[in-house]
Amino acid sequence: MHEQRVARAYHTELILALVVYTVLLLAAIRYGRPLPDGVLRTAILVSPMIGFGLMIRAVARQFARVDEYQRMRMLENLAMAAAITGAATFTYGFMETAGFARLSMFSVWIIMGSALGAVTLVRRWLDR
Repeated sequence: MHEQRVARAYHTELILALVVYTVLLLAAIRYGRPLPDGVLRTAILVSPMIGFGLMIRAVARQFARVDEYQRMRMLENLAMAAAITGAATFTYGFMETAGFARLSMFSVWIIMGSALGAVTLVRRWLDR
């Protein structure tokens, strides 16, 4: 019962943060890109980070809500995902020097999220 309440609170906060991020991202793309270079344009283009900050807050609050075992598992998953991301980005850095296309920094977040999801799923499957 408690775990369901904790999960529901986390999902509610995370979904709200994702909605804020998405709305600000769409607004930044629509209204920020056409503006001339300057402080206003930069502020508008960076505004989706407000939603990202809310996502960080949701994750931090989730860490505070869960018990020690769940916290340890979450941190282990995150550490493994960070190691995978480091290995992948470092490897691609060498590949760029070999002539591969340069990738946007946005791709690092995609790798990190994918690695975290994969590590979490594999560990759940192994725990069965």
